[in-house]
Amino acid sequence: MRITAEAKTETRQRILQAATSLFKIDGWQTTTTRSIAAAAGIATGTLFNYFPTKEAIAADLIGEALRGAGDEFSAAQSEEMSLEADLFTLIWSGLSKLREFRTFLAAALETVFSPLARPSPDSPGDAIRVDHLELVDAIVTAHGFAGPRSTLAVQLYWTLYLGVLAFWAADDSPGQEDTLALLDRSLKLFAATLLMDKERGNI
Repeated sequence: MRITAEAKTETRQRILQAATSLFKIDGWQTTTTRSIAAAAGIATGTLFNYFPTKEAIAADLIGEALRGAGDEFSAAQSEEMSLEADLFTLIWSGLSKLREFRTFLAAALETVFSPLARPSPDSPGDAIRVDHLELVDAIVTAHGFAGPRSTLAVQLYWTLYLGVLAFWAADDSPGQEDTLALLDRSLKLFAATLLMDKERGNI
C-alpha cells in the first residue's frame, strides 16, 4: 500500500513528539530508537525509514528550533545594532527556542555536533552547523568584515558557541544571568579576533 505524503508527515511528527517526551522523561542516555518507535506506535524498522539514529532525531528538533530563531532574527534585524549585539540577539533567540529541549541538550551535544567547524559526514548536526555559520558569516559581512574568515576565527566562534549551549543547558542562575555574561564575553573575544584578522589583512 502506498503511503501518502500526509501520512509520512504525520508519522514523522509522531516520532519527533515521542522522542521529545522520552528525552525529557527518561533522559538522553536511556532513550533508544526502539523506545521512541514504541512510544510513536510504529515498528523500529519504520522509524529507521525516517531517522537512522536518535542523534538524527535530536538534530532535527534542534535544527527546526534554530531555523525559527534565524528567520525571526532576519526579519527583525536592524542596521543600528553592533556586531556583538546582532550576534547576541541571534544566539539568545536560539536558546529561547531550544528551551523545551534544555533538559537533554547538554548530553545530546556531545554526539549531535562535531567540536570542529569542518565537514563531518557522520555528524547529524552538520547541516545545523553549516546553516548557523553561514548566517553568522552574513552578519559579520554586513558589519564590514569581508570574507572569507580565517580558520582561527571560524573555529573559535564554533567552539565558543557550543560552549555557550552546553553552559546554558545546565545554568541554574537567576534568569540564567551567568549564561548572559558568558555569551557577552565570548562574543567580545570573537569580535576581537575578527579585528585582529582585519588588521593583518586576512579579511
